[in-house]
Amino acid sequence: MLKGLGGLGDMAGMMKKAQEMQTKMAEMQEDLQNVMVTGESGAGLVKATATAKGELTALDIDPSIFNGDDKEVVEDLILAAIKDAQVKASEKAQEEMGKLTEGLGLPAGMKLPF
Repeated sequence: MLKGLGGLGDMAGMMKKAQEMQTKMAEMQEDLQNVMVTGESGAGLVKATATAKGELTALDIDPSIFNGDDKEVVEDLILAAIKDAQVKASEKAQEEMGKLTEGLGLPAGMKLPF
């Protein structure tokens, strides 16, 4: 179809792929808002739930950890659970991005967005 245009035919194909990728990335970003991950600390005494985009949505604390002067321990457990949820959210987002780049024929491990 665009053979007489030399390299411009390839450019049109690249632009089409770029538009497809942009559309799929927007869809994936929206989907990540609906994927939930849960981070834990203290053998499950504190659980933090977040979206795969890293937005904290819930915090579940077992009441047994509220004993006397353990305020610093409780705070540490809460922070650890939140950090665990954030790591899992990041990993899930990278996993989903990998599926997207794989489907577009891009090299494995390619970081997107640019």
